[in-house]
Amino acid sequence: MDYVYGPGRNHLFVPGPVNIPDPVIRAMNRNNEDYRSPAIPAMTKTLLEDVKKIFKTTTGTPFLFPTTGTGAWESALTNTLSPGDRIVSFLIGQFSLLWIDQQQRLNFNVDVVESDWGQGANLDVLAEKLAADSAHTIKAICIVHNETATGVTNNLATVRKLLDHYNHPALFLVDGVSSICALDFRMDEWGVDVALTGSQKALSLPTGIGMVCASPKAIEASKTAKSVRVFFDWKDYLKFYKLGTYWPYTPSIQLLYGLRAALDLIFEEGLDNVIARHSRLGKATRLAVEAWGLKNCTQKEEWFSDTVTAVVVPPYIDSAEIVKRGWKRYNLSLGLGLNKVAGKVFRIGHLGNLNELQLLGCLAGVEMILKDVGYPVVLGSGVAAACAYLQNNTPMIPSRI
Repeated sequence: MDYVYGPGRNHLFVPGPVNIPDPVIRAMNRNNEDYRSPAIPAMTKTLLEDVKKIFKTTTGTPFLFPTTGTGAWESALTNTLSPGDRIVSFLIGQFSLLWIDQQQRLNFNVDVVESDWGQGANLDVLAEKLAADSAHTIKAICIVHNETATGVTNNLATVRKLLDHYNHPALFLVDGVSSICALDFRMDEWGVDVALTGSQKALSLPTGIGMVCASPKAIEASKTAKSVRVFFDWKDYLKFYKLGTYWPYTPSIQLLYGLRAALDLIFEEGLDNVIARHSRLGKATRLAVEAWGLKNCTQKEEWFSDTVTAVVVPPYIDSAEIVKRGWKRYNLSLGLGLNKVAGKVFRIGHLGNLNELQLLGCLAGVEMILKDVGYPVVLGSGVAAACAYLQNNTPMIPSRI
């Protein structure tokens, strides 16, 4: 029973947490069991092997922390860096802002590169800083791959090219919370040293697993990093990996079974097909926004996100009212505008276990809401634009051919 009942299913279109597939829900519907029995270590071993696949790494070491993405952030920082270390970090929206706040509170020397909200990371400034840093005082580059507050995706391959061009040894740390398993992400190819994500995003699980993957270079850095860490210490996990028991403390048994089911679904569809599906849904959403006569918060096509679209509303409309109306009248959950863009944008999440018809239902709901709040939308315009694109670009379901 919903805490506040509404007929039918809630249409969940925030950019995380997302819809949970029925097979995953069923997999988690089980009793507790002894995590020290042979069963849980055996399953954990396969999970760790398969988690590496979603990061696209063969050399990385994965860690599954019972935490959120915020905890995964802290693990990435404290295991690789020491207090006072210089970090270059990009501020482009609310979640990069929060990560920078954490970096500062952990006593790192954070060199903040700020862009307007709706723009990507300013990599020209990064190039200047790397070129000037002949003494290699910069110890890490921290970047959010996909800024969920503004719908901006950054170019990680270019960051790696800049590091290589200037022969700079800084660690490359990436927040992939709303990108990994939905957008193209290549840990090994792009030389990412620490990547992280959260279970409640594209993996379509409940919140509760912070996934961190560390390169051999990052593992080596953890041996000399002086930041205090206890709960998030990689060393404790590595000790239990060697013992073959895997867990330094009690994991969430139900989430592990859910993760097993979620990964099985992703691999059955094919990770590249999952990424292509997100690309279709992102494009369809942007076409709908254009048909409504509204603007995308993201200022250039190169930064468009395929997991979330932040829609700018006219000045006479409070975007928070759109979100409230959606929930109260249509059982549709949309994302609020956050911080600098509060009241100015609403967000449509299109990530995770989601298909074309589900998205079209959301877009139809948004049109009715826009009409409700006084925006002169032509009903059916955005849905028609999305339909036309999806009808021409949606492939057959491979398992049903």
